[in-house]
Amino acid sequence: MTQRTRRQAAPSRTTNAGRLVPLVRLLGVGSIGLAWLALAGVVTAHGGPPPPPPVFPSVLLLWSFDPTVVLPLVLAATGYLWAVRSVDAAHPHTRVAHRRIAAWLAGLIVIELALQSPIEAYDTTLFSDHMVQHVLLTMVAAPLLALGAPITLLLRFAQPDARRRWILPVLHSRIMKAISFPVVTWILFAGYMWISHFSALYELSLESPLIHQAEHAGFLVTALLFWWPAVAADPSPWRMRHPNRLVYTFLQMPQNTFLGLTIYSATVPLYPYYVNLARTWGPSVIDDQQIAGGIMWIAGDVVFMTAIMLILRGLLRNEEREAAASDARVAPELAAIREREARLAERLASERGRGSGVG
Repeated sequence: MTQRTRRQAAPSRTTNAGRLVPLVRLLGVGSIGLAWLALAGVVTAHGGPPPPPPVFPSVLLLWSFDPTVVLPLVLAATGYLWAVRSVDAAHPHTRVAHRRIAAWLAGLIVIELALQSPIEAYDTTLFSDHMVQHVLLTMVAAPLLALGAPITLLLRFAQPDARRRWILPVLHSRIMKAISFPVVTWILFAGYMWISHFSALYELSLESPLIHQAEHAGFLVTALLFWWPAVAADPSPWRMRHPNRLVYTFLQMPQNTFLGLTIYSATVPLYPYYVNLARTWGPSVIDDQQIAGGIMWIAGDVVFMTAIMLILRGLLRNEEREAAASDARVAPELAAIREREARLAERLASERGRGSGVG
């Protein structure tokens, strides 16, 4: 009997192992994609003479199509859609929401626009152009990717054994709890924005393609950590309620505004690289610097105000749901009270009727 049980158990283990293969592949694709994204760069865009001035419409053709950027983005999209198809097939009554899929794909497209479109062609020539990249990565791509809820999708895609042995232990590990603590994510995002613009890192990123792309990876990673609890589409070791999310997001807006105003108000060039570039077209170095500060200031305010309004709408909807649930809980009690009141009224009316008849 024992040998028969062992023979029956062996195919089960094989089946589970086979089911883990797609998960391992998906995790591998994601890891390789992040590594390539961090190391990707166009060497010719650094250290050489400034490119010619952008001329419409020919400037629209200045796409890089670097495979070390395009390939991981395509793999990220393919892996996500593959996981969605698997989850939808296994759970046809609780399919992945279309808005999640659209947000994830839109986030990847924004990264492609930031790193491969004509924006990239002038990212080391114009500070304002470089700032557009930063805003796209931190204020647009990151929240869209967070809205895609990739952790939730991964948890639904993985088999129970894989969730229990690998994914959940990572999510609840001490390291993950430390780096996902909202105070830490807030400081990491704000701190990286200041350090990247007011340290030697920015100047080095203009001269080295590797550091340039590492800087972009830093923007994306710290922004994803910040937007993770703000969007709250995925489970987190530190899940915040709507009022806390409002405060968390709102407090990021003034520091971003102050950073943008600091750059905008500077009366001297902040980066010698742009002075030494000897660009003969476009705005002056100071004007370009002011445009960059204005982009950070205005775009940041628009994004944060939009996020605050969405969180506020979620708060109101949550309160409506809680009120409806509360009403549903007390409805039987209210019905019983009304029934007792009705019986009491009937009894009193009957007693009054009998009393009137006796008189």
